[in-house]
Amino acid sequence: MTTTSRAAPASTTTPGHAGKPEHVDTLIVGAGLSGIGAAVTLGERFPDRSMAVLEARAALGGTWDLFRYPGVRSDSDMLTLGYAFRPWTDASALAAGPDILDYIRDTARERGVDRLVRYGHRAVGADFDSGTGRWTVTVERDGETTTLTAGFLYVCAGYYRYDAGYTPEFPGAADFTGRLVHPQHWPDDLEVDGRRVVVIGSGATAVTLVPALAKLGAQVTMLQRTPTWIVSLPSTDRTAVKLRGRLPGPVVEPLLRWRNVMIQTVSYQLSRRRPEVMKKQLLTALTRKLPQGYDVNTHFLPPYDPWDQRLCAVPDGDLFRAIRDGGAEVVTDTIDRFTADGVRLTSGRTLPADVLVTATGLRLQLLGGMTLRVDGQTVDPAQRLTYRGAMLDGVPNLALAIGYTNASWTLKIDLVNRFLVRVLGRMARTGADVVTPVAPDVPAEDRRPLLDLNSGYITRSLDVLPRQGPRAPWRINQNYLLDLASFRWGRTSGRGLCFSRATGRATDRGDDGTTVDRPASETVVA
Repeated sequence: MTTTSRAAPASTTTPGHAGKPEHVDTLIVGAGLSGIGAAVTLGERFPDRSMAVLEARAALGGTWDLFRYPGVRSDSDMLTLGYAFRPWTDASALAAGPDILDYIRDTARERGVDRLVRYGHRAVGADFDSGTGRWTVTVERDGETTTLTAGFLYVCAGYYRYDAGYTPEFPGAADFTGRLVHPQHWPDDLEVDGRRVVVIGSGATAVTLVPALAKLGAQVTMLQRTPTWIVSLPSTDRTAVKLRGRLPGPVVEPLLRWRNVMIQTVSYQLSRRRPEVMKKQLLTALTRKLPQGYDVNTHFLPPYDPWDQRLCAVPDGDLFRAIRDGGAEVVTDTIDRFTADGVRLTSGRTLPADVLVTATGLRLQLLGGMTLRVDGQTVDPAQRLTYRGAMLDGVPNLALAIGYTNASWTLKIDLVNRFLVRVLGRMARTGADVVTPVAPDVPAEDRRPLLDLNSGYITRSLDVLPRQGPRAPWRINQNYLLDLASFRWGRTSGRGLCFSRATGRATDRGDDGTTVDRPASETVVA
């Protein structure tokens, strides 16, 4: 099935040029996993709405086109990271980055949304006018600035910066004479065979890099300040392979997806409700995979509960195999300073290195770095509450694609897409031009961070992310089962959403199905 959404012409009008800027009904920012999924879902549901997808980079794929470091792969199972409308059918459970990129590209081509993407278009600002019910989006393209207008703006740019990863200020960094590399900008010419490589970090990127570099012939040391909870998962889903050989796709794929949803949900709930039980299970599994007598408590027992930070998955225990085989070592210590030929630790030990890899995290930003204005007033997202984690209080006709932190990203995005189908459908039925989340008064002490993990990359960026409230629909569940009911069948009015016309009059549908007009100031907001 291919989408039949009308593609808007790939041109915009330069501000000040004669004529009006080009207009599209729906504008999606970002052509990664989220943006392509959104374009397919909205395009197939609303084939008569014009649509465009802006992509700042020269290729689609987002994260999976950006990251090119050795071994890059998913840390979520592909049955739930893949699209519900186009199931992942490969046998791999934790897929390699290039395979995921091919999957996204194939999906875009098969569903016809690749023709909607405008490459090299960076959205830098968006201004909403309540009088017209439209966004005016400022776009940088080939060194020039252009604009276009949109009825609805859907930002699918994730929440981290693509142009720069996070590297702390290390004393003596200028003294190091080897190669200093951040995984987000992995150089094509870096050879590691026979070289000493120190990977600084213990998160998902580090535990991926270490066995991959060891396999390439490097002698690798993973230097961590504190351990991370790690679980080994099979790289091949044997159950899925067997069932696919016995049952037709339309039957087996939903079953497999739901099986993995339930496994994720049970694992997370057990971690939160009975952390000591989960700790024991994880440590027992780790001990079995590490050499006899290995100091598991020092190097693999974090000082926090599972899912206080994201649980890292390694396929077939490849990290532990690299340790057993002698290709990799884990050192738990803190850095005193860099030296000319390595890293000196606070314990006094020096780790010699030809290459230092700073797998030290990401820099977060919202909206792909865009600035927002509503009727001339600048919007600070950090001062706003999120509606269902998908819209911002007081910001009309705008949605955000922000996935789960405790499950596959795409599970949440799929729900947001379906919810937007319902919202846009209601707008069409009632003649509304504008939909605005309107939050109740929430005291500062009841406003919680958007993301519920205490990982460093999140705690460093709390001042740029919006907040969540204490109750639905302003609270984020991080629970697919609860969200499924809310997003797919929950009310789209009377729960914090105000539907109105650009003329300033609100619209709603009465119990008999007829359209009812009333002043926007009288719209009920729960």
